[in-house]
Parts: sequence; structure tokens; C-alpha cells
Amino acid sequence: MDRAIFGYAGKILRIDLADRKSSIEDMDENDARMYLGGAGISAEILYMELPKGVDPLSPSNKLIFSTGPFAGTNAPGSGSVNVCFKSPLTNLFAESRAGSDFGPVLKKSGYDMLIIEGKANDPVYLVIDGDRIEIKDGSTMLGMTTSEKINFIKNILGKEFEVACIGPAGENRVFFSVIMFGDGSRAAGRLGGGAVMGSKNLLAVALRGKKKVPIFNREEFLRISRDLSKKLLDNPGNQGLKNDGTTGDLGKCDDAGDWPTKNWRSNSWGKGQEIYSKFKKYNLIKPAPCYNGCILQCQRIVKSDSQKWKTPVHGGAEYESMSAFTAYIMNDDVDAAVHATYLCNEYGIDTISSGALISFAMEAFEKKILGEEDFDGLDLTWGNVDSAIELLKKITYRKGIGNILADGVVRASKIVGKDSEEFAVNVKGLEGPAHDPRSGKALALTYGLSNVGMSHIHPIEGMAYDAYKTDFGLIPYGLKDPLKVDRYDEKGKGSASKILHDYGTIPDIIGMCKFYIYAGLTPDDLAKELAALTGWNVDGRELLLIGERVYNLQRMFNVREGITRKDDQIPERIKKVPEFGKYSTVQECVIRDYDSMIDEYYEARGWDKDGIPTRNKLEDLGLTWLNP
Repeated sequence: MDRAIFGYAGKILRIDLADRKSSIEDMDENDARMYLGGAGISAEILYMELPKGVDPLSPSNKLIFSTGPFAGTNAPGSGSVNVCFKSPLTNLFAESRAGSDFGPVLKKSGYDMLIIEGKANDPVYLVIDGDRIEIKDGSTMLGMTTSEKINFIKNILGKEFEVACIGPAGENRVFFSVIMFGDGSRAAGRLGGGAVMGSKNLLAVALRGKKKVPIFNREEFLRISRDLSKKLLDNPGNQGLKNDGTTGDLGKCDDAGDWPTKNWRSNSWGKGQEIYSKFKKYNLIKPAPCYNGCILQCQRIVKSDSQKWKTPVHGGAEYESMSAFTAYIMNDDVDAAVHATYLCNEYGIDTISSGALISFAMEAFEKKILGEEDFDGLDLTWGNVDSAIELLKKITYRKGIGNILADGVVRASKIVGKDSEEFAVNVKGLEGPAHDPRSGKALALTYGLSNVGMSHIHPIEGMAYDAYKTDFGLIPYGLKDPLKVDRYDEKGKGSASKILHDYGTIPDIIGMCKFYIYAGLTPDDLAKELAALTGWNVDGRELLLIGERVYNLQRMFNVREGITRKDDQIPERIKKVPEFGKYSTVQECVIRDYDSMIDEYYEARGWDKDGIPTRNKLEDLGLTWLNP
């Protein structure tokens, strides 16, 4: 490469574990301009290099750690790393993101992307120290928890190394195992990246780097970054995230009918605020950034002094995790929930899917589809958190029925049978997170049309728009003012969701935490910052076009794997009035005509009636190399 690409390291590092070789490629500036980075360029690589129908746990799958142009700079929220692969849980495109210093340090080590290929013959870990690249024996670490692996590696290499690793769940190929970062409390959760990493016999990646990111107009870029940081800090609404973290939303979401309870049989429980109050009084120590430089600081440093659930100081117990081990399973023992989330971090297993599988098991137990004999004597009555935590261990180590549950709720329900598929809540194979579309219908399309399955964060939480009235700075680009939108209305949510999804894709390709767009950064803000960083003539409208391009590219990966309209459906259970709780008589909760919502979304997207991007749409987006 003759010249620098401003905003980029300009290099891609490719490691073949099978032959223990590495190669370095130049970043294509045209690719950077088309897809920015992160889950954008990663999607292009996966589409081009993975054969249709490849087994996600085979050596042929690829595991891509990537950053975007903002990573390693002073841009607000730039402590982000994306991990992309084909998911063993969904058999579709997967992207997972973590906040940590790993992404910025990957860029500073000289690489925008790290592509892992093949499978090592024996357990290994990878060391990237600038230009020094080593594949080292990792057999000593087998069976260690994530924090043990991280400490083991740092004791050998030095504290300044950033580490990504899997835990026992990844080693055992649990389909929803995760990759952990930082001190072992930051996860690229969801979709089974840990299983893919484990299938390659790769236990960890350690890296160090101090190279500078080239900036087109440094003075202007730093000025814009300072101004945007001030904008966020001056917004009183953002102080709540630092003061209370996402866990502080337990009461708000419960009250709003946005808290899935008892395996989605209700959207409220009435205990959210009580649980948070106990958590804040007895478990919370302080807020903390997930990477060096975060100004929102949503992470919580917590502990439990409970004699039964003694838990050391660690980063964790945020909204999704606490919901998974409280409302999902009807448990109000806060110390037990804190302990369960700590175990998930140590095991390297997704908290959301874990809670979902345990709640599925509890419902099967309640309905006498499964009994104590199926759980090795465990009593899976609702709220029995002791049994829930024992079942979590069985899933992690694939013991007994845990071996079935470890493959996800779709496969588990098919084995269990007896109509259990009716309460196996998922979309495209991914279990649902702790937000309920019955109280904000835009979320129904987030769940149904997300390229990764039932995710609230990929691409964006639709309820933030219609229920919580966030406009994301998108009104100039055609989004109807959320203050004029009824959260229960279905009409209009398809066209709105198209715009929301395009913008929600941007943080995942630019190298930024998604909370920063919820906190107030608009397309115009990000475009100005990107222009100063790269020298490109880019505005908010083009940024949204890039988001649309990447969204369609990811959709086309899934279309090649067989996705059609039938896979964009949401579970029948979450279309109905809740069985109990505050909203059990609120008929507006019913999602009455989801198919019409899909039709409106497809039309706004320029897709056909089966949900496949048309040739004209692909041409408009510069994706003529794809075949619909």
C-alpha cells in the first residue's frame, strides 16, 4: 500500500491455524468506503469466502475480529470490537460486539481485522505483538475459567496485553458460548462465537500495540470529538446511564410492559424496581468504563456478600443478565442473580440464552413434559434458583440434559417434543432478549427482520423509538416524529423500522458503542466526525446509505443460506395479551397483523414479497456482484 488510508491501520492479518502460518493483506480502500469496517467488511469477506451451507463448527468457518475507523481514536464510544462468523445456533450470519480496549489495541497493533481460519491440531493461543505473531501451546489453560485464562496469559506476557478468550462453555462447543474480553467481564455475547473459537482449538488471543491511527485533519477531528463528548455530557438524560447503568431500567421496563416474564407469558412482573433497589443497596459498588475513555460508563462493578451466593468483585449484572436470572425464571433473590451472571462470565456463556433455556426447561417441568428424573433430581419449579444455577452448570459442561439444552432452544424443543416447540421462544434460532414488542410494536420488526435473529441490539431496539420516544436525529431523513407515534400502532412501523435499522447498523461498522446513538449522536454528527477522520466527503444521508448497503449484504448472506419470509415471523406467544401482570387486560398489546407490518417493511426496503432484495435494489446499493 503506497499511502495511508486515513482512519485505518490499512492491514488485515490472516491466521491459518491448521498450517500455523500468517499472512498480511492490504485493506482495500474501496471496501472501506463501501462498508466502513467492522460487521460491514466482515460480511463481505464471509459472503465471498464461505461456501453455502458450511458447517459453522467445521474448520472451513472463519472467525473475524474487526474494528471500524473510529477505533483507536478519540471519537466518543470508540472502544468497540466486532466478531463475525457463521453461527452454530442459527446457521446464519452472526455479528457480536464487545466494549473493551481489545478493538482499539487491535488497530494500534497495526491491523483493522484479524481473520482466523482452519483448526489447530492441539489447544493454542495467539499472540500478536506488533509485527511479532506467534501461535503458542495452550494446553495448560484447558478447563480454566475466562478470568483464569486472562490472568494466566497476562502473567506470562505482561499486564499491558489485551486478551480475548473462551471459557469452559466454548471449549465444550455450547452453541451460545461467548468470547470474553477485558478482565473477563466484557462479552461478545450471543450466537456462539465461543463455540466457533473452541471448534478451532483456539483458547485465546492476546495482543499489544501502540501505533497511531492516521487522521486526515487531526485538529478538526479532535475538535468535533470534544464537541460531541460535551454534547453527551451536557444531556441530563445521559447521567442516568452512569448513575444507574442499564440495570437501572429494570423498574422502568417492568412498568412499561417491556420486561418479558416467565418465558414470555407476561411482559411485566411488578418486581423490577424492588429488585433494582436491592441490587443498588447491597450489590452495586460503582460504575466503570468498559474501555479506557468511555464517558457514559454503563458497566457496573458489583459483588455479593451473601453467605450462600458469595461473589467476588467483578464487572457485570447489567439489565439483560439480571432480567435473564430474575423475571425470566421468576426469581427475586438478587444475590443469586448476581452470582449467576458472574458464573456466566466465568464459564463464557451467554446470559440471555442461558436464562431463556432455563425458563424453557422450567415451563416443560411445569407442564410435566419433563420431570425430576430428566434433570438428575433437580426441581425446576419456577423461581427455584438453586436448581437454575445447577442447570446452568450442566449446560456449560454438557452434562445430562444440559447436553441437549446446550444446542439452543430450537434443537432442544425438537428433541423434547410434546408441543414444547410452542414455547421455545426464538426467531431464526436465537432466543429472545429482555424487551417485549407487545408494548412497542416497532420492536416486533427488530426481532423479525434482524439479520442475526431475535436480537434487540442488532440492528437497533425498536421500542426506543415508539415506546421511549427517541428520534436518533432521523426526522430530517424521513422518520416520523416519535412524539406523534402511538407505541401500539402497527401501521407505519415498517417504513420507520427501515430507517431505524439502517442507522442502527452504523455503530457496528464504524467502530462505536451503540449506546452513543441512543445517547444523542445523530447521522450528521457521525458523518462530520468521519469526514474529518478520513478526508472523505460524506454526509448523514450517505452514512445511512452505507448502513442500508451493509444491511442488505448481510441479508443476502442469509438468503443464500435459505432465509425467506417464513423465517421473518415472530413467535405466536409474543403476539398475544399477557397471561398475567399489569398488561393482562390491555388488548392493545395484541400484535394483530404482523404480516402487513412485514409487507410494509419489505416495500420500504425494495425487497420482493419473499423478503429477497430485488436486482434493482442491489444495483442501487452497488451490490451487483450479489445474486438474489
